[in-house]
Amino acid sequence: MSEQPRRPRKPGKPYRRPQKDPVRLLAFEALRAVDERDAYANLVLPPLLRKAREKEGPEKFDARDAALATELVYGTLRRQGTYDAIIADCVDRPLREVDPPVLDVLSLGVHQLLGTRIPSHAAVSASVELARVVLGDGRAKFVNAVLRKVARDDLDGWLERVAPPYDEDPEDHLAVVHSHPRWVVSALWDSLGGGRAGIEDLLAADNERPEVTLVARPGRATTDELLGEEAAVPGRWSPYAVRLSEGGEPGAVEAVREGRAGVQDEGSQLVALALAGAPLEGPDRHWLDGCAGPGGKAALLGALAAERGAFLLASEKQPHRAGLVAKALDGNPGPYQVIAADGTRPAWRPGSFDRVLVDVPCTGLGALRRRPEARWRRRPEDLEGFAPLQRGLLRGALDAVRIGGVVAYATCSPHLAETRAVVTDVLKQHPGADLLDARPLLPGVPALGEGPDVQLWPHLHGTDAMYLALIRRTA
Repeated sequence: MSEQPRRPRKPGKPYRRPQKDPVRLLAFEALRAVDERDAYANLVLPPLLRKAREKEGPEKFDARDAALATELVYGTLRRQGTYDAIIADCVDRPLREVDPPVLDVLSLGVHQLLGTRIPSHAAVSASVELARVVLGDGRAKFVNAVLRKVARDDLDGWLERVAPPYDEDPEDHLAVVHSHPRWVVSALWDSLGGGRAGIEDLLAADNERPEVTLVARPGRATTDELLGEEAAVPGRWSPYAVRLSEGGEPGAVEAVREGRAGVQDEGSQLVALALAGAPLEGPDRHWLDGCAGPGGKAALLGALAAERGAFLLASEKQPHRAGLVAKALDGNPGPYQVIAADGTRPAWRPGSFDRVLVDVPCTGLGALRRRPEARWRRRPEDLEGFAPLQRGLLRGALDAVRIGGVVAYATCSPHLAETRAVVTDVLKQHPGADLLDARPLLPGVPALGEGPDVQLWPHLHGTDAMYLALIRRTA
């Protein structure tokens, strides 16, 4: 058989292999993991960065590469709702018909165009190169066409076009402008109260990169030691808190590596401190953390209990999370025990404890700064799934505490269905319990409302939106 003659190559530019950009490729891989596996960026990104730093040659990361990759991932996730609205205006099909990997590349490109200082031509060309690597040349042309449309205006101009006017639909306007699902905007507004300024400040704070906050565990580390670290400044409210300014790396802090200090939001520290400081009637020897995973509050409570010679029992239903609690408490100077047990079916006798903390599972709407993908993953119906567990854990805590003892009910959600509604319902069924005013136990913290419970806010306190109710058992 005779060999067929080759077809002559069409005149034009010669084919060029796509250039791999390790920073943008890593960011794309992280977004795919979040989308495909329901992973959390704060869990999937660190090992990807660590692996990139360990590489040799041109693909090895330096600190600037890591910072850019982190900004691309978190910035894209935080502004996903806004970027989806903009992309939808630039394509000729419903957004749901755009393949998710293509949408991830587009979103990364839009963030570079509208959310960073990267020049427009560089943002487009880098995104098209990424598309050629991970999607192929055909779909790269689609990415190029869409991003060139996006590049014609800035973010403010696009918001004027894609967000409905505030006067016509306030919640939908805020949802698009501040990149939150409409139902989350509504829920946060209900809990916060007030007018437009407050909710805009809160939603904007949710889109800010949170500071890294450390806790110096009493008896094991001091704030003075932590303040000796580069980029460290004092905490705002907790006497054990130290904040790392931008660029501070907690893994580089010796006390953190040794477990004498930890990474813990200041709101979380305040919850533990309020329970530890609540006035008691009678002895103060036995403390319980009834939902202890992953162990941050338990480690602080254990250290505080040790200073008074009290014993801490840290209970966590999930065995693997109980293992994290044990690791956090390892080296605690006082007596403690970690068990895997269900707080709704207690492994202890009623009335065994003087102080009890239940930081219950919830939607996590108070930590959207740290887990931005959670806002897109949660649904209103999730509240119904958490409700029985939250009430069961609070009832179990009230049974576990002795008469005269104190229970702290906490949750990292400001949603009224997970905060006051739970406390109100359980106290109706448990007449031998009274709410304590938690505000005096957070000295110096402003804007704590009318009490007796406390709701912290990112835009007012610089913390996660932790909720706290203190309850004394009276009968």
